Amino acid sequence: MPSMNKTAWIAAAAAMIALSPALASAEVKIAFVNTAKLLEESPQARAAQQALETEFLPRQRELADQQKVLQDKEEKLKRDAAVMSEADRAKSERELRDGQRDLARRFNELQEDANLRRNEEFGKVQRSLLQEVQTYARANGFDLIVSDGVLFASPAVDVTAQVVTALKSKAPAAPAKN
Repeated sequence: MPSMNKTAWIAAAAAMIALSPALASAEVKIAFVNTAKLLEESPQARAAQQALETEFLPRQRELADQQKVLQDKEEKLKRDAAVMSEADRAKSERELRDGQRDLARRFNELQEDANLRRNEEFGKVQRSLLQEVQTYARANGFDLIVSDGVLFASPAVDVTAQVVTALKSKAPAAPAKN
């Protein structure tokens, strides 16, 4: 048994020595992609951002209008408090507090809804970008494309611009502005 074990080791060592030149001569094609730049420059990410702004703008305007109304009520209360009856002043203060509380609640709901939708949309965009990077890598014969966590990447291996170009070519045309 010891001689068989010795024979197995010799065979394994011989195989490693025989394969070493083949492994050493195999060219590994590696590239780097800056995902932050992809997110910043891709038309898909810009479209998602624009869609979110359009979706939440009416609610933001409504809250801004409500805040203005509350500010006007507060100024009126400060201005007229001295001449108001105690009951009227207390009622106005209560209405103002209730309005401010409602505004704060609605603002928090808007923030939560916007964050949830932003996460959904950018999750879709990130999946799309990942798929495009993988498609680019396969089409150009890359063995490895790295991204986040890279401490240095030479411009020679940075394919971010090429992937952005590919993304732009696949993006739907922007509607003409009047």
